Amino acid sequence: MNSSPSSRPSWQLPTGVTRGSLDYIESAAIADGYDEDLAFGSDFQFDEETIANFIPSEGLVADLGCGTARALIPLVRRGNRGLAVDLSPEMLRIVAEKAKQEQLDIACVEANLCELDMIANQSVDHAICMFSTLGMIKGADNRRTFLDHTYRMLKPGGRFVVHVHNFWFNLFEPNGAYWLASHLVKSRMTKGMERGDKYYRYRGIPNFFLHVFSRGEFARALKQSGFKVVRQIPLRMDRQGELPNSWLFGGWRASGWIALCEK
Repeated sequence: MNSSPSSRPSWQLPTGVTRGSLDYIESAAIADGYDEDLAFGSDFQFDEETIANFIPSEGLVADLGCGTARALIPLVRRGNRGLAVDLSPEMLRIVAEKAKQEQLDIACVEANLCELDMIANQSVDHAICMFSTLGMIKGADNRRTFLDHTYRMLKPGGRFVVHVHNFWFNLFEPNGAYWLASHLVKSRMTKGMERGDKYYRYRGIPNFFLHVFSRGEFARALKQSGFKVVRQIPLRMDRQGELPNSWLFGGWRASGWIALCEK
């Protein structure tokens, strides 16, 4: 019998996955309520339009950290083939149910995003990694491993769309200025903590982990793995569109960014 995440020693946790994040990943209740809790509102419509305008409508698209594949399914409906990759068997169960119901061409792969060796070099036409999934990977080295894998699996000229949240946007959250000040000190003094590492309660899961990025950190991470960043779209505070007048302190005001990249 598998140990529960709460009883599993730290060395048994998957690479780049915290205990709280694994509780989230392995929860059937969260998977079953995922689409209902995160309704397909206008914030998703902006993401969907951005992806559709950048990703060509032919070829295989890998959704890395797919959840219930809410970003992938619109692409497959229009003509792409899909590869849904996630560490959560519960999320992939729902993806498979959706694909069967609509007869969509989606293959599912259960895998840790830091361990994607089973996906062959240059076997994927395009890739997406949305809803701050990149930030769920703990450790800069582990995030680099994931981005390296993504670059490796893409065919030459392949396109990649990825979203993250903004570290400095905490200034606009309740008690955010205090959190920023204390975090900047704590992250310098605490072994294993990087600037931008956050732990908080999310959808009933305590100590959920998320790394939030500065604009420069995000761009550097992509370029270090070989990607050409075509555009880094700053998002409005409500995430329902592009931030207007981003030249005015956009590095602070943006809630996050969607990066459009090419190999």
